[in-house]
Amino acid sequence: MTLSVFAAFWAVSILFVVTPGADWAYAISAGLKGRVVVPAVVGMLSGHLIATVVVAAGVGTLVAGHPLAMSVLTVAGSGYLLWLGINMLTHPSAPQADPAQASGAWRRWAFKGLCVSGLNPKVFLLFLALLPQFTDATAPWPVPMQILALGLVHAASCGVIYLLVGFGSQAVLGARPGAAHLVSRLSGAAMIIIALVLLAGQITQHSALR
Repeated sequence: MTLSVFAAFWAVSILFVVTPGADWAYAISAGLKGRVVVPAVVGMLSGHLIATVVVAAGVGTLVAGHPLAMSVLTVAGSGYLLWLGINMLTHPSAPQADPAQASGAWRRWAFKGLCVSGLNPKVFLLFLALLPQFTDATAPWPVPMQILALGLVHAASCGVIYLLVGFGSQAVLGARPGAAHLVSRLSGAAMIIIALVLLAGQITQHSALR
């Protein structure tokens, strides 16, 4: 795999990363809660890496070929995003640090971040559609290794952007409680909209198959 291929993939990947979505909303929420941005981002990156490994192992193609499996994944992810969005909308984050910042709080934010990205079917489908397009069967590296390398490039881009979003929201909104509440509610609304769009797509798809 050549450097030009990595550069081309990164250019495409970064376009997806800088587009606000559920990951951005979660990073902003973590920023408003204080020093939990890092575990939140680590959790989200873990979800991206799991999706990469799944696609590299070939399981992704198998799952994508079974509509029921994809439907279960989509409904589960949508339900989780909907739950998070409703909580953010009804209980907007205040710009303050968590009192103790205990390891348990870090684990909760990391686990929730893992669920945000790991249960997002768009992440899975993106990797399934995008990663194989930048592989070369004639290259010295096996295709699964190429997919893993590309996934790491994407994860690195996600890490940088999500950290900037999280810490940026903390710095910009930390002294503006009113603005922080508004942004938190908007983030929650964005999660709800994403969840409803995914669920509507599933309903439309099943209706068309009848």
